[in-house]
Amino acid sequence: MSQRIATVTRDTLETQITVTINLDGEGKSSFSTGIPFLEHMLDQIARHGLIDLDISAKGDLHIDDHHTAEDIGITLGQAFIQALADKKGIQRYGFAYVPLDEALSRVVIDFSGRPGIEYRVQYPRARIGAFDVDLIHEFFQGFVNHALATVHIDNISGQNAHHIAETIFKAFGRAVRMAISFDERMSGIIPSTKGSL
Repeated sequence: MSQRIATVTRDTLETQITVTINLDGEGKSSFSTGIPFLEHMLDQIARHGLIDLDISAKGDLHIDDHHTAEDIGITLGQAFIQALADKKGIQRYGFAYVPLDEALSRVVIDFSGRPGIEYRVQYPRARIGAFDVDLIHEFFQGFVNHALATVHIDNISGQNAHHIAETIFKAFGRAVRMAISFDERMSGIIPSTKGSL
């Protein structure tokens, strides 16, 4: 089995981002983005997805965090596409429910080759510390557009904005972990009736 490792660099007038992933890692992570709350959430993806994740980003944070958060999602999606290659033998679909105290969220993912997001989350406040909660959607939108995945994100209950966000990222990590894992019965087979994803 070949190593599922990728490094992608995205360089624009707004951001300079490099993402390195190992889909068969141990959940190790290293971040330098200038957005501490997003780094805390990205760490949940790494730990719960058992993905080694290294992200460095320099963006126009003097304006706001929008471009950096979105472009990290884009670059992470591009890294997934590269690391997954032809997707032979993977489960393809994954889902997870994750609670944190009063909060409960569900994430379902399909590495289908068709980008799409359904994001049904309401936060009790607009910011978690200095972080704008709208950027969580922007991050995931960037990811699905470039990972060519369909993702459904539903917050089922929650009153604490931090708890809600954390359950989403933990559930995403666990759903991804399921979807990218190998199915022994599908060895060498692309999991689609079309023959490609």
